[in-house]
Amino acid sequence: MVSKVPKHIAIILDGNRRYAKKLGLQLWKGHEFGVKKLEQLLEWCIELGIKELTLYSFSTENFKRTKMEKDFLFKIFDREFSNMKHKESIFKNKIRVNVIGRLNMFPKGIRKAILDIMEKTKKHKNFIVNFAMAYGGRQEITDAVNKIIKDIKSNKINSKKINENTITSYLYLKSEPDIVIRPGGEKRMSNFLLWQSCYSELFFTDKLWPEFTKEDLIKCIEEFNKRERRFGT
Repeated sequence: MVSKVPKHIAIILDGNRRYAKKLGLQLWKGHEFGVKKLEQLLEWCIELGIKELTLYSFSTENFKRTKMEKDFLFKIFDREFSNMKHKESIFKNKIRVNVIGRLNMFPKGIRKAILDIMEKTKKHKNFIVNFAMAYGGRQEITDAVNKIIKDIKSNKINSKKINENTITSYLYLKSEPDIVIRPGGEKRMSNFLLWQSCYSELFFTDKLWPEFTKEDLIKCIEEFNKRERRFGT
C-alpha cells in the first residue's frame, strides 16, 4: 500500500481496439474489455483512498468513427449508465457520477440515462468519477468563453474583473488532476483537460488500457510521490 495518494487522477482510456486486434476480434469489441477494466479501476481507487477520477471516455473527434463502431459504443453507454442506478457499489461507496462534455451530441436515450444517474448521485461526497464524453479541451474552453461573453452582455459579470479563476468557474470541470495517465503507448494529451492539466504530472505506459493493472496504478502513484511539484516557483 502506498503511503501517500493523490487526490485526483485522470486517465486517457486508450488501446481498446488494439487490444481486440491482438485477440483476433473485431476492433470495436475491445471496448467491452475496457468497460470491465474500468469497473476494476473504480475499486482500486476507492481502496487506495483517491477522491476523484476523471476518465477520457469519448472525444468529440470520436464521432468521426464508423457508424457500426459508434452504434456499438452507444449501446454500451446506454447500458452502463442505465445500470449504474441499480449498482449497489455506487450507493454503498457514495460515488458521485458526473459527465462532462457536449452531451447534446448524444442520442436522447443516452442523455437521459446520464442525467438520471447524475441526479441520483449528486449528493454523494465520498468519491467523484467524471466521465469526459463528447469532450474536447479546446471545445471546453470555447464553450466557457462563449458563456462569459453572454454573461458580460447581460451584466452578470464585469469584463474588467475576469481572471483565471473566472475562466475556471465556467469550465465543465473545475478541479485539477494531480496525475494524468495515458496507457496505449502514445505520448500526447489529445485535447484532454488542456486548462486543468497545466501542472499535472504526466505518466505514459505502452500497456493498452485493458491490460492496465492495479500494480501499474500504484507504480504511477509511487513515482508521483518522488517528484517535486514546484508549480513554476
